[in-house]
Amino acid sequence: MDYSMGGGSGSGDEDIDNLQNGKRSSSYKRLTSAQTAVLENFMKECHHPDEAQRRQLAEEVGLEPKQIKFWFQNKRTLLKNQHERENNSTLRAENERIHNENYLIREALKATICSTCGGPPFPEEEHERFMNHMQEENAKLKEECEKVSNFLARYMEKEISLPELEQALNSIEAFSRDMEPEISLNQTVGESSSQVNGNLTMHQAGMFSTGNYDTEKLMMSQIVAIAMEELVRLVRVNEPFWINSSTNQDGKYTLLKDSYEQVFPKNNHFKGANVCEESSKYSGIVNLSGVQLVDMFLDTVKWTNLFPTIVTKAETIKVFETGSVGNRDGALLLMYEEMHILSPLVRPREFHIVRYCKQVDVGVWVITDVSFDSTSQPNTSSLSRSWKHPSGCIIREMPNGACLVTWVEHVEVDDKIHSHQLYRDLVNSFSLYGAESWIKELQRMCQRSVSFFLERIPIHESRGVIQTIEGRKGVMKFAHRMVKMFCECLTMTGQLEFQHLSLDSIGGVRVSVRKTTSTGQPNGMVVAAATTLWLPLSADKVFEFLRDPTKRSQWDVLSCGNPVHEIAHISNGLYPGNCISIIQPFIPSENHTLILQESFTSPVGSYVIYAATDTTSMNVAIRGEDSKELQILPSGFVVCSKGQPNVTLEETFNNGNSSVDGSGGTLLTLAYQILTSSTNGIDKPLNMESVATVNTLLSNTILKVKEALMTSTT
Repeated sequence: MDYSMGGGSGSGDEDIDNLQNGKRSSSYKRLTSAQTAVLENFMKECHHPDEAQRRQLAEEVGLEPKQIKFWFQNKRTLLKNQHERENNSTLRAENERIHNENYLIREALKATICSTCGGPPFPEEEHERFMNHMQEENAKLKEECEKVSNFLARYMEKEISLPELEQALNSIEAFSRDMEPEISLNQTVGESSSQVNGNLTMHQAGMFSTGNYDTEKLMMSQIVAIAMEELVRLVRVNEPFWINSSTNQDGKYTLLKDSYEQVFPKNNHFKGANVCEESSKYSGIVNLSGVQLVDMFLDTVKWTNLFPTIVTKAETIKVFETGSVGNRDGALLLMYEEMHILSPLVRPREFHIVRYCKQVDVGVWVITDVSFDSTSQPNTSSLSRSWKHPSGCIIREMPNGACLVTWVEHVEVDDKIHSHQLYRDLVNSFSLYGAESWIKELQRMCQRSVSFFLERIPIHESRGVIQTIEGRKGVMKFAHRMVKMFCECLTMTGQLEFQHLSLDSIGGVRVSVRKTTSTGQPNGMVVAAATTLWLPLSADKVFEFLRDPTKRSQWDVLSCGNPVHEIAHISNGLYPGNCISIIQPFIPSENHTLILQESFTSPVGSYVIYAATDTTSMNVAIRGEDSKELQILPSGFVVCSKGQPNVTLEETFNNGNSSVDGSGGTLLTLAYQILTSSTNGIDKPLNMESVATVNTLLSNTILKVKEALMTSTT
């Protein structure tokens, strides 16, 4: 209540004490509402009126100047007390929030894990016995794998017959034991999404069968809220967190660990000799709207389609919030994703993450990813453990309909069976899993999307066999499925290494066998093999040679040494090498054979992916009909444009000479797949014949490519 401090009998301090003690002096008079309104309106402009202002107010409201002075003194005191009460309420609420957060952390810490392996605590003596046992078993498996490799090399050199090979393999216990599980592990590579969903549903059941849904949702919400706050600061601020990681000021940044940990202190999630931490930030313009991008990021099928050379698998484990209609604000998901690049010599990375979408302003979204602990789950690989610190991107719509996307990638990786040292150096030195790779692959796929949605066939494509826009889209869908299948094949889960096969390659020849029953792939046993060579040539030269139809007869077994003709061509962006081709070999006895090929340059390397098909299947795609059931088994090349980080590789594979054209050289990976005739389990002799066949194809092709390229430079 407002009172006029009447009379001059008391000091301002005494009046304030009277007011605070609930006492009212006899000189107090209640002001009228009109007087109060005038004084309060003036106080909004000035809390401390001077003497002239007090006299003017006194005349206006009919009071003494001293009464005006005391009124302002007491009003200021009342406001101060009110603000203190409000601040106390805010602090109490913050204290309660911190207390609840502390409680949740204490509850989480009760489930203590081993800092080395991520598993439950283990008695030291029992742990030592277990490690000794595993080392002995590992040594035995290596010895028996060496025996298998030796027998296979002898068989391929015609030193032993097929019955002798079969007898030798039957005598090796580990080979028969290892091959069977390899099939079951690889069945998911090409299976339908419903089958994969089944596996993840079991995973989900194990994760959430105990515990309350609301508690889980609350904990996940608090995790992503903290992660998003960190991500936003990392995106918006360069110094002191980030340093430009290149000399040409191209916008690539890496974290300064000391500065980062001072603001965001945290312990390393993994420990050990094979642990590495990667961090990067990069920005780029993407020709899609913000709503389209957000929708793609929150749909795992669209997510894998958007990054085919990086993400090989992705599944939604659980949806806590779908987000607001139209902008997906507040969407909260649990996800699993597998990442892989370049070659079987690079280990895949698996992440279990919480993904959160928040629209923070008109046309601005934050997509936050952060790992959650799933080390106790049965589907979590113990060989390649990965942890994602707060990462993700900020999407900002621009007036022209495009978006500025700023990406942050911050991960810890512990590969117990680590990548080949050469590729490990490449991945770390050039940050091939980093933010720049994600942005540039996103840009490439957006250019492909623009090409897909063209309303008419470009003039330079109109001379081919594709004459309708529906047919053009049908062939592009067919080719995209082929690319995804090839990139999945490169992971080669359960692979065997054959160092004794005849190629002088990096890491030997990697072979895997899997059973395929899913739509879009031939049914039966598929043998896949891959190898990597270093060539003392630039990546551009190697890529252009491989995609040149006039040079194809020099290396492609499908052409049987005959010329080929490109009967259709689809451009996938501004770069001429990003295109789809339908190629027809001139083979009189096989005039129904066609080759579907897609070539492109991605942030990590260039790809030339192709597969044989027949005219009947291709006509289905050209007519614009559904091509999902068309069977295809792709092979292809990956050309790594990053060169090598040191001279050791050049000395090893080029007799000490430097690269021919002055470049850092090129890593060329070739992966072949063939279908065996067996459809009922594994027939070992048949699979050995298949391994021999695919190795012959691999060897002949890669050597022909090398010979043709080296000849052209002399």
